[in-house]
Order: sequence, then C-alpha cells, then structure tokens
Amino acid sequence: MNTIYASPVCELEQLNDIFIELTAKNCNTRCRECYIKFPFTKNIKDFIKTDTVKESLNQLENENIRCIYLTGAEPMTHPDFNSILRLCIKKANVCICTNASFINEKKARFLRNVESNEEHNIMFKLSFAHWDELKNDAVRTRGSYRQNIYALKCLDKYNFTNILSVSNFYKEPHNSIINRFQEKLEEIGIENAVIQINEWATENNVDTLPELTGATDCMSSRTLTVNGVFACPFLANDYRGRMGSDFNNYSKTVRLETSFCAACIKNNDKMLTVELE
Repeated sequence: MNTIYASPVCELEQLNDIFIELTAKNCNTRCRECYIKFPFTKNIKDFIKTDTVKESLNQLENENIRCIYLTGAEPMTHPDFNSILRLCIKKANVCICTNASFINEKKARFLRNVESNEEHNIMFKLSFAHWDELKNDAVRTRGSYRQNIYALKCLDKYNFTNILSVSNFYKEPHNSIINRFQEKLEEIGIENAVIQINEWATENNVDTLPELTGATDCMSSRTLTVNGVFACPFLANDYRGRMGSDFNNYSKTVRLETSFCAACIKNNDKMLTVELE
C-alpha cells in the first residue's frame, strides 16, 4: 500500500524580522561543520549590492520590522558593510551575525559611535558549539573560541547586547549548557549576553518531518539575497525556499520539506531570530 506524505506548510503571520545575506560564499574561515558548502579553490566575491539593500528597505517602509539581521557566510567581509549597516539601523534594530574575526576594541568603539547617532540598537550574534574550547574548536575551527571570547570582551566594554548562539552539536541538556556558559561569562566579566540554544542543523536527508507544533522563523521573517527573497537563511538560494524576486511581490507560504526545516521544527522554537525585551 502506498502512503502519500505531505510536508508541513508554514504561513507568514507578520513580517517582523528581515535577514539580509550580504554574501553567500565569502568567508575568511572554514568551520568544519558549517552548513554552507564553500569552494576550496577560491574566495568568491558574491556581495549583495548596496542599492539592492536600499531598494528593499524602501519596499518594507510600511512593515513593522523589529530587527534586521546581517548574515553571511561572514557579513563583515562585505566591502560596503559600514554603509549597509547605516542604512539598516535607520529602519530597525540591527543584529550582526558574525564569526567575530573582524571585531576588536577599535571596531567596537566605531560601531558604538554609529549606534549613538540613531534611535535603534546594534546587537551581535556569535556562534558557539560548546563551552569547552577544545570541543568548540573541533566543530568550528581552531582559534574560534578565543576569537569569540575576545570579541565579547571588546563589545561588552561598549555595552552592546551579545547573543551567544549555541548549536547543540554534542546533544547535551540545555540547562547544563546554560549553566556552564553563565559560569564562563561570569568568569570573564561579561554582563550583556543572552544565551540561545539550538539543535544542530544539517543537510542530511530525512524521510519524514515531525508535526509543526511550535514557532519557526519563517512565521515572522524573510531573507533577502542577491537572488531574491527566501524563506530563511538556511534555505537562502535554495529553490525550495524561494519566495519571490523582491519585497513587492513575495510568497507568505512555505512548504517545510528540507532537513533544515526538520531541525527547526524539532527545535520547537525559533532558531535564528531572538526575542529581547
């Protein structure tokens, strides 16, 4: 007997968050377990145009956008990163999703000056795989843990809100992860930090997806890339997640049919956006 399987369908309830993929393949590191498939022979210059960002923000003029997430690969490799940041912070709060390699005290001071001239805030999201340096770097890349800690110290000095995005690669209890990271943050004197734990997202094929019972990012956000509007950063430039060419005409319905979708559903909460008071 044949069984017909229908993947879950998700409707955009309200567009509150926007991800802007400043580059799809340009990154100065090669984390071992990154969901992006990087070319090993060359560094691709696939940066989104500043005019594209400006036009898209104009199209979103009547939307209640709470936060704009600048993503990559590594968004701070974009040659016009500062200009794009200034455009976005005039519209909403901005969260920079970065590997922290471009952040030092001088950069943190510069970004604080940018923020001080606007009514919205700048936040940072830094990726971790574990509170232990060796376990973290085994998943990401050598030196990434210390790089993140140094960036946290620089950003905390200028009172930025920092989000520790912890991918639970080792499948440990969430309470244990939170407690150990809080201990580490207290040890190094970091005060303005939020810990977000996500289940590990992979590209492995799945036979079926679980029932959609919780919240997903595609219920309240869309992603802008050089190739149009997509459901989320995981599906950026994947035809299965393409919603339209721009924000004048894009779909509010997405079928959750990929392994990334399965990871989001199993997470039972939003993996990418952050709810801050």
